[in-house]
Amino acid sequence: MSVDEAYRVCAEITRSQARNFHYGIRLLPAPKRAALCALYALARRIDDVGDGDLPEARKAAALVDLRRSLHDIDASSGDPVLAAVADCARRYPVPLSAFDEMIDGVEMDLTGRRYETFDDLVDYCRCVAGSVGRLCLGVFGSRPDPRAPGYANALGIALQQTNILRDIREDLANGRVYLPQRDLDQYGVQLRLDETGALSDDGNLAALIAAAASRASQWYGCGLRLLPLVDRRSAACTAAMSGIYRRLLDRIAAEPHSVYGGRLSLSGWQKAVVATRALIGVRA
Repeated sequence: MSVDEAYRVCAEITRSQARNFHYGIRLLPAPKRAALCALYALARRIDDVGDGDLPEARKAAALVDLRRSLHDIDASSGDPVLAAVADCARRYPVPLSAFDEMIDGVEMDLTGRRYETFDDLVDYCRCVAGSVGRLCLGVFGSRPDPRAPGYANALGIALQQTNILRDIREDLANGRVYLPQRDLDQYGVQLRLDETGALSDDGNLAALIAAAASRASQWYGCGLRLLPLVDRRSAACTAAMSGIYRRLLDRIAAEPHSVYGGRLSLSGWQKAVVATRALIGVRA
């Protein structure tokens, strides 16, 4: 398989599975779009190991194999995703070590790790999502500013916090709790599902979610300082992806009960509006 064919495989994976991510990367010029598709395809593979149906021992072994493949990555690989990522790393200064951190985060999920404090949760978010921000920055490029990686990291952490709030019910059903224990204790919340499979509202969960949404919004404020440091198309891509999640976060903050019974999402036209506004330089 040629490198061009490998990139096409990654583009198809992104089109079929990325949903929110794809609205942003469509705004990039073709070479950067292809590079981000390659990075997404590998990130998706790592994530799918953690969320898949394999026994835990086989998941752990699969992550070990992925980590080994990253350390020996080569554009001549017969694996189209690895071949495309290797070529991407040749063309752009992407920190491939960020994938190691991503694997670290998925391993936290496999061990059923709980988070005592918000700082503990930030460490997890940095691994699974801040890493994505730093990989993207490697493709975008930026003005010479030592703060740029920190902003990219913060934006990824903001996105992951939004995911956590959106998916409280789904994660709990899968035996995972990401809300810090100190937050749960502070609001007197014991997470549980009622007989319908929805989150049980003990009267304080909504207040906890609203407070956590406000905290996540502050991380967006930090992360979006990246926009003036990257070129216009990269800024539009970043603004589109973050804008979709910020709209979700705003809805969660306004209506915490909206996440109790199902996964909250924006419609296709709402996402398209966010992407269009990002392209013309209007933040969502």
